[in-house]
Amino acid sequence: MADHDDLSPDSAPPWDEAPAERDENTADIFGDAPAPAVEARPVVESPPESEKGDAYTVLARKYRPRTFEDLIGQEAMVRTLANAFSTGRIAHAFMLTGVRGVGKTTTARLLARALNYETDTVKGPSVDLTAEGYHCRAIIEGRHMDVLELDAASRTKVDEMRELLDGVRYAPVEARYKVYIIDEVHMLSTAAFNALLKTLEEPPPHAKFIFATTEIRKVPVTILSRCQRFDLRRVEPDVLVKHFDRISAKEGARIEMDALALIARAAEGSVRDGLSLLDQAIVQTERGQTVTASVVRDMLGLADRSQTIALYEHVMAGKTKEALEGFRALWGFGADPAVVMLDVLDHCHASAVSKALGPDALSMPKEQAARLAAIGAHTSAGTLSRLWQMLLKAHDEVRRAPDAMAAAEMALIRLCFAADLPGPEEALKALRDGAPVGGGGPGGGVSIGGGSGGATASAQSPVMMAAPGAQAMPVLASFDDVMALIAAKRDIGLRLDVEQYVRPINFRPGALTFEAAPGAPGNLAGRLVRFLKEHTGQPWLVAAEGGGGAESLMERQKREEREALEAIKQDPFVASVLSAFPGAEIVEIRKLLTPEAPPLEPDEEEG
Repeated sequence: MADHDDLSPDSAPPWDEAPAERDENTADIFGDAPAPAVEARPVVESPPESEKGDAYTVLARKYRPRTFEDLIGQEAMVRTLANAFSTGRIAHAFMLTGVRGVGKTTTARLLARALNYETDTVKGPSVDLTAEGYHCRAIIEGRHMDVLELDAASRTKVDEMRELLDGVRYAPVEARYKVYIIDEVHMLSTAAFNALLKTLEEPPPHAKFIFATTEIRKVPVTILSRCQRFDLRRVEPDVLVKHFDRISAKEGARIEMDALALIARAAEGSVRDGLSLLDQAIVQTERGQTVTASVVRDMLGLADRSQTIALYEHVMAGKTKEALEGFRALWGFGADPAVVMLDVLDHCHASAVSKALGPDALSMPKEQAARLAAIGAHTSAGTLSRLWQMLLKAHDEVRRAPDAMAAAEMALIRLCFAADLPGPEEALKALRDGAPVGGGGPGGGVSIGGGSGGATASAQSPVMMAAPGAQAMPVLASFDDVMALIAAKRDIGLRLDVEQYVRPINFRPGALTFEAAPGAPGNLAGRLVRFLKEHTGQPWLVAAEGGGGAESLMERQKREEREALEAIKQDPFVASVLSAFPGAEIVEIRKLLTPEAPPLEPDEEEG
């Protein structure tokens, strides 16, 4: 140890002295000797954030809009808000409604920022949020003292609402307004809504309310009438495709446009749902590879559009065997039967649209549009309309059936069987000409639509066939005979419907056309067909057409009653009675039956 007496005022302090030299191979008192210097290596680029151990932020949160300009598909709402803010006509309560994922909660947060926006130059509410204001960061992160974001699903009780509203009367701490964002407001109880009602009716000037809901019908009208309502629309598929393409480019992912179109279609107008599917699609392939439409189709469980178009072509051609084989191939690839039926529905709609507007009106590849346009060109509008109705029923059956595959196959068989049936006009013309009614396959009758009712056609001739020894069937020569037969068989329900809704157009044995009066049941023609076939023993063609029918029996009866009433009023005696008693009116007309004299008994023969 050094002697302290050797220190002089001019000498440097020991902590400023140069460190003593030491042997590099000697261990230090606090550990081993420092590691020898290593040779410098080239810097390796760090992996992307998604490949690190850090938590990954999903696309729906990462690309949540930060300004009103970032909201896609809601231009009308943004324009209304901008005008309201610029003129100072800002409501005290806003109601945001729409389907899931269209941006209700995001819009509510943007509104809270706009209401409390403040910078060095801006001192009032503004929808221009390009530059971050004093309170923006705290509101975005959900930690601002004057912006309370609540979930009505967890605060449904009236006591919780009263506790919340107790703080409304106090002024904000930092910001301009105290903003209450209540999500899924329709889940509040009736008592909670009543507690909120008074505050909404007379709110303090420093308080603003922003409500969001997916079930606007469950919100009381008294609440709605005190809010400025904004209906956030579903985002159109073409807008979603462009949005997803921009995000894919920012993420460095390669995705085909057809694949993005499939994602946009599956999103059903929801931006959040679409971004979740896009997130899932990006990881379907290795990094740097292109995500194809077939990969996304497999991910979504969708059928190949070209294969469903081929299935639709088989159905329209009446090829039952090929249609079933095509459907089973799609089933083997994992396609959902309900989705397959939905695709066929879309193809039917596309055929009808292309028939009216041309193939360019279809938003699909040209080759597929040409195939569907060809079907539309060779199919009547009535047939496409009937097929649409049958497909709607088939889709509903497949969704509810315990065995979806069996229900889909039965629906395809029914569709193929009825695909080449003629319309009511063609069938009637064939019957008048004595030609057989084609379509529907061999034997039996099938239901075809027309107007507001159905019809039934048969491949057999409508001539009545009576087997030897069988009971004679009635022969109907007029529409009055039909009504007499219905009355004789005591089918009260059918009789009332026919009297009220059937306006006869043309009648011949075996065929009846009529105009359906407003409100006619859709199955009226089918019920008539079954009744007439059962009680006459021959097939009947009953069709509803668009117009030109005579009066129904009930309409004729009412007209005759009105005419009889007018005739009675013209009688001099009745007119004098009505004038003598002001306010008197004729309420009913009855016909008095003249009693007939009893027949004379014949004299007994003399014995």
